[in-house]
Amino acid sequence: MRAFSRIFLKAGLAILIAGTVTGNAFAEDPTQAFESFPSIAGPRKMPKLTGFSPMTSDPLADGTLKDIKLEALLTEKGGPVEAGLTWRVFSPIPGSDGKLPLLATSEGGSTAFNLVPGDYFVNVSFGRASATRKIRVPEQGALDKQVLVLDAGGMKLNAVSGSDVRIPPAELSFDVYSADTKSDGERALIIEDVKPNTVVRLGAGTYHVTSSYGGTTNASTAADIQVEAGKLTEATMQHRAAKLTLKLVSEPGGEAIANTAWTILTSAGDTVSEANGAFPTQVLLEGSYSAVARYKDKIYERDFTVKAGVNMDVEVLLSSGGNNANANASVVSEAQD
Repeated sequence: MRAFSRIFLKAGLAILIAGTVTGNAFAEDPTQAFESFPSIAGPRKMPKLTGFSPMTSDPLADGTLKDIKLEALLTEKGGPVEAGLTWRVFSPIPGSDGKLPLLATSEGGSTAFNLVPGDYFVNVSFGRASATRKIRVPEQGALDKQVLVLDAGGMKLNAVSGSDVRIPPAELSFDVYSADTKSDGERALIIEDVKPNTVVRLGAGTYHVTSSYGGTTNASTAADIQVEAGKLTEATMQHRAAKLTLKLVSEPGGEAIANTAWTILTSAGDTVSEANGAFPTQVLLEGSYSAVARYKDKIYERDFTVKAGVNMDVEVLLSSGGNNANANASVVSEAQD
C-alpha cells in the first residue's frame, strides 16, 4: 500500500498534491535562500586557477594564452555563486572513445582559465543543476567574461507521522525522481537515499519525491514538489503510519518470549512483513492487520489497528491451546515524543 502525502512547504510555491499545502515567502534576494547550503555557508574562498594547453601547439612559444573569466548565477538577476561550483572545460573534438576530452577543472565560485585560442565547451555544475556553453577564444583581443545561468534552486526534506509526530531522522530516507514518466511507466531516479534536512541542489522544475519510514514499502508516501530558481524549498511530508513492537507474552506486561517467528497480514490476508525475535519493530501504514506468532509449533494470532502517529506495543498472550490456538492480546499505545 502506498499513500500520497500531505506536505508543508516554505518557499511561496503552489503545488498540486493530495492534501493541504501552506507556504511563505522565503527570501526576496534569491541568493539568501542558499545560505543554508553546507557547501557555501562557510567562508568564501576564491578557487585556484587552472590552466592547460591543447597538445596541438605550444602556447608559451608565441604567448597566445588568453585569460578567460567565468561566473555562474542561480537566476538571471541573481548575484554570482561564490562556492559549491565545479567547472569543467572540454575539447569540442571527440576522442577515440567518442567522448569529449576533459581539459581542465576548477572548484569553488567564479574562476578563470588560461586557454589557447579556439573552441571549447564549458560546463558548470551546482549539485544536480548544471549549465553548458560553447565558447570561442579569439586570437586577437579579449573575450568578455562568460556568465552562465544555472536556473537552480534547492530542496530540503523532512517528514512527520500523523499530524505532527516527529520521526527519528535515522528512520527516514527520501528518493528524488523526475516528475515525467518514461515509456515503460517508470521515472528516472535523480538522487536516492537523501537524509532529512539535507539540502539537495536541483535545476528549477517539479520533482517526484518518495519518503520511506522505517525502511518498509508499506509505510512509504510520495508527493510532487516544485523547486524554484534561487529559492530553497523546505517540504515536510506526512506519513499516515506508526511504529509498533510485537511481543509474545505469558501475561499482560510480561517479558517478551524469544525465538518467536512473526507474520503481519492485512485484513485481506496478504502478507505485509515477516520477522523473528522477542520484540521485532515494524512501521505500518494505518489500517487493520493481524499479527501471527509462531512459537514451538503453536500459532497465536491477534487482530489490531494502526493509527497514524500512534506508536504502540502489540502484546499477544501465550495460550496453552493446540497448534492453531488463538490467544487474546492487549495493545499498549503511547504517543511518540
